[in-house]
Amino acid sequence: MIRCLVAYATRERQYLWSIELPPRATIAAALAAARRAAERESARLDPSLWESAPVGVFGEPRTREALIQDGDRIELYRPLRADPRARRRERVQRERRTGSKRRQAPGGR
Repeated sequence: MIRCLVAYATRERQYLWSIELPPRATIAAALAAARRAAERESARLDPSLWESAPVGVFGEPRTREALIQDGDRIELYRPLRADPRARRRERVQRERRTGSKRRQAPGGR
């Protein structure tokens, strides 16, 4: 048997489901098992999350057809509220218009 962890986080809470599957199982099979576990726990998650949310293993994007390995951490990703590059562009443009720049701590962000 393969043991893995399925993880999903909202702003309020992190959900973790420990799943056991047969060898050569896919991410889709792990998500189906995690969904059943979430329903048993009465976790109120958006149903579309299970079918369409981007997924990855240890932060690396993967397809749902990818095979999992023992010990993998399968992650369901939330959509970003805003594109980080677009937010940075907007901030730089705003700083150029006002002529001000946020002060940074020495040696850091």
